[in-house]
Amino acid sequence: MKKILVIEDDMQICDVIRIYFQDEGAECVFVHDGNATMELIDSGLEDIGLVLLDIMLPHTDGFAICRRLRKNYDFPILFITARGREEDILRGYQLGCDDYIVKPFSLAQLYAKCMAFLRRSEGRVLSEQLRVGSITLDPNTLQCFADGKEVELPPKEYAILRYLLEHKQQVVTRDTLLNQVWGYDYFGNDRVVDDRIRVLRKALGNAGKQIKTVIGSGYKLTD
Repeated sequence: MKKILVIEDDMQICDVIRIYFQDEGAECVFVHDGNATMELIDSGLEDIGLVLLDIMLPHTDGFAICRRLRKNYDFPILFITARGREEDILRGYQLGCDDYIVKPFSLAQLYAKCMAFLRRSEGRVLSEQLRVGSITLDPNTLQCFADGKEVELPPKEYAILRYLLEHKQQVVTRDTLLNQVWGYDYFGNDRVVDDRIRVLRKALGNAGKQIKTVIGSGYKLTD
């Protein structure tokens, strides 16, 4: 089994992860500084199968590290952080993390998650670009293009577009988008989806016309 890279500056957390994972037979490599992590990435991570990543690190934060990792690697990335705000969680997923775990956490559950992701990632390859008509989204670089021009999207608009691309030509209901983007515990008005769709269409320019409104149901992305 490949090694687990733990990028965390809290030595106490590192110690408990090291002891627990070692007792379970998993080998971990620890880095405590953002700049040191960037240097390690430059040297190559061929023996790494999964990354546990804190956000608040000295010199370079976890978001920047996640973005850098996703340019070259498709192994699982799990954030372990005290930052539990929705905007941080959504940003983590937008940057390509596989899970977002808020401290404090259960060591047993963390280990189980890591083992499940490691088993699932065997033979995993970089995701292909998602393309419908004039819209292209690259899940590996997290870039979006409309009519050949790069478009910067906020986290929720990015998540909505990715889901629509993954379900092209299908009617996607507002409830489905709420569950997939906002989460099953969201209790707000489903009209928030319409507001985000308007922002998304505007950002995509002429390509925004590919997002069709299905009256009484939701939306459909067409060619």
